[in-house]
Amino acid sequence: MTAVYKKEVKGFLTSMIGYVFIAFLLVICGVYFTAYHLQGAYPKFAYTLDSVLFVFLIAVPVLTMRILAEERKQKTDQLLFTAPVSVTQVVVGKYLALVTVYLIPVAVLCIYPLILSQFGTIPYPETYTALLGFFLLGCSFLAIGLYLSSVTESQVIAAVLTFLLLFLCYVIQGIASFFPETSDGSFFTLAALTAVGAFCVYLMIGSALIAVIAGAAAEAVLTVVYVVNSSFYEGLIQKILNVLDLSGHFSDFASGILDLTAVVYYLSVIAVFLFLTVQSVQKRRWG
Repeated sequence: MTAVYKKEVKGFLTSMIGYVFIAFLLVICGVYFTAYHLQGAYPKFAYTLDSVLFVFLIAVPVLTMRILAEERKQKTDQLLFTAPVSVTQVVVGKYLALVTVYLIPVAVLCIYPLILSQFGTIPYPETYTALLGFFLLGCSFLAIGLYLSSVTESQVIAAVLTFLLLFLCYVIQGIASFFPETSDGSFFTLAALTAVGAFCVYLMIGSALIAVIAGAAAEAVLTVVYVVNSSFYEGLIQKILNVLDLSGHFSDFASGILDLTAVVYYLSVIAVFLFLTVQSVQKRRWG
């Protein structure tokens, strides 16, 4: 794993990709830092971090698009499969390399509050709590980008898929407002989504019988729950979408609240997507 980690870090720092990622992140943060704090004299650095979350939509796909997709295209992933390390170690090594590159601009950002302290009083606990949340959010996005890079051999497709999924996470609060919060509305929405899910199962496995059985079973469960306790569906769509709202969990950090629930949430997202990445690579290994 150490060898994979060193190889990837060296690859990022001897090519333009790593430097483009670092520079892009720092330039955007620097613009907001200058506008809000040096010119506007706003003391809370968390305001800058909250304003630049959109930068992940572009920076993360650029950094992660090649890490597995390129090896798959060039067939060099076969060398990893025969290496004396497990697939899990390979994936973790690559992920830690991504985190290391991301840690460089975050470390630079940690200096910004010290600069502000020369002009006034800075709430350090709140500021560095926000930086911790910013770091965890970025690590979660990197795990997502790593997984999507493993499902295709095209860097462009990997970048586009990563952008689309991160964009969905970014605007999911607005999407949630379009769905009704009533029991009836949530029930029929979930029923429709279940039908779509059954169709997707059919497209993936090519078996209409299995797709119909799975869809019918899911619809039956939804119906039984609705008949027994319809109030269970009140606001259920919003609750489900809030779970997927990665950016929304940053708000507590931005307010200076060290929310252990949010920390566990981000660590869980990282673990889930690393697991999915391992499964994706393993499938290709034995496929």
